Amino acid sequence: MRIVVTILAVLVGLVVLVFVCGMLIPANHVASCSIHLDHPQDQVWLTVSDFEHYASWAPEVTGTKRLPDENGHAVWQLEGKWAMPMALDLVETPRQMVTRIADSKLPFGGTWTWDLSPENGGTRVVITERGVIRSPIFRLMSRFIFGYTATMDAYLNALAKHFGESVKPGPPPGNA
Repeated sequence: MRIVVTILAVLVGLVVLVFVCGMLIPANHVASCSIHLDHPQDQVWLTVSDFEHYASWAPEVTGTKRLPDENGHAVWQLEGKWAMPMALDLVETPRQMVTRIADSKLPFGGTWTWDLSPENGGTRVVITERGVIRSPIFRLMSRFIFGYTATMDAYLNALAKHFGESVKPGPPPGNA
């Protein structure tokens, strides 16, 4: 019985330690990553701004559904592993789109700013996440295990694959 109590005490202590360490990490963060594609900006824009067909290229998105507008902004429900409503807060064709997680009840939230610009005959794609992680445990895991750019890297890799390219996402030029 004493061993069981000791094991439970250690497990509770670990959870408390993870929680306290997570509380020491700021809830808000900003992270960016980018790729260069050998395709024209207009073509890349048509793909990243077409929420109706996100499932054709976006990782783990199995479908989308148009929801009612929120404060004049289009809202799309992403379906699949990362099911969540996404509001299009800003659309400046063909160079910038700001999407926002439109559900404040989720344990995370924030925006992704997609910036597209012509570069070397192709397109530079930069995603900047301005995120908030409400759960201290998930905050610690995001900071030290997953990394803040893991999901953005997955999207950029999938976008490149959609265009038949293989790239390695990295920091935007000038941020290396």
